[in-house]
Amino acid sequence: MAILALGGASMLAGLDAALLALGVWAPVPAGHLPGVHGMVMVLGFMGTLIALERAQALRQPWAHLAPALLGAGGMSLALGAHLLGQMLLVQGMLAFAAVYVGLWRRAPLPLVAVQVLSTLPALAAAALWLVVDLAGLIPLLAAFLVLTIAAERAELAQLALGPRAIPRLVGLATWVVAAAASALVWADVGARLLGLGLIATAAWLARDDVARRMVRTTTGLRRYNGTALLLGYGWLGLAGLVWLIGGAPNSDAAYDVVIHATFLGFGVSMIMAHAPVIFPAVLGRPLPYRLSFWLPLVLLHGGLLLRVVGDATGRGVLWQGGSVVTVVSLLVFAVTAVSSAVRA
Repeated sequence: MAILALGGASMLAGLDAALLALGVWAPVPAGHLPGVHGMVMVLGFMGTLIALERAQALRQPWAHLAPALLGAGGMSLALGAHLLGQMLLVQGMLAFAAVYVGLWRRAPLPLVAVQVLSTLPALAAAALWLVVDLAGLIPLLAAFLVLTIAAERAELAQLALGPRAIPRLVGLATWVVAAAASALVWADVGARLLGLGLIATAAWLARDDVARRMVRTTTGLRRYNGTALLLGYGWLGLAGLVWLIGGAPNSDAAYDVVIHATFLGFGVSMIMAHAPVIFPAVLGRPLPYRLSFWLPLVLLHGGLLLRVVGDATGRGVLWQGGSVVTVVSLLVFAVTAVSSAVRA
């Protein structure tokens, strides 16, 4: 619970930073926050949640160092201790990689090897952030998030994905990591290769995952889960398409679309989809699905759609309003999840 609280605090700090970057009112008007928004959200918030779930799977006390360090790194950045936060994120990703290695030693399977591989881009991004601007590290962070979630889906739905799922995952993971790494040296070529890999990943998951069957059921949780998954795959495909066509984003609008389609449209939608399934295993407490879970999901994707339309039409009020709605969606999701757990 304490580690989860660190991740939640990182999320709140990241959302405050987003409001500041949008030029609207924010609870904490700290000028340094917009500059660390990306790392606080991706590694401080999402990284902490993912690492905590994997630490619980390993069932070794030392494994909880990974999410604890990532959460502490996110909060250090939020509090203005920039160098300390950077170093904690590097150490947190090293510990996270060690957790995956421990899982691989327990079960030396290709699926787990992909999970080990997924930590390398994030570790590289955390280390390179000491000397490289964050904008150039987005492909590495995207590779980390996409491969982590794709491996998680393959683990949860192996039977539905078929016997060729793991070889496909290994091939896609190799492509995505190589493309993200090449983007550091050849920005346009690497971005286009990464875009192709993301489109292929989204198409594979949308076609073979159980989401299409789940969304047609009448059961509330299954329909909610399937809808969140399919929407996430759609946003991932859009981000890949923008990267494939435009290469390295050379405008604020293209940069905004690829980042938020990947990390909000895909990443946060996956968190919302898996919350009623994964969180009980992590916390040891029930988090039952309720009809109210649809509200943050609709707000997230509706707000993101407005944001992207605003990017395409010169930003302005539509872009700003949609962006604020996505911030609200995360707050509503947190309140909904806590309320559901307490009522249970």
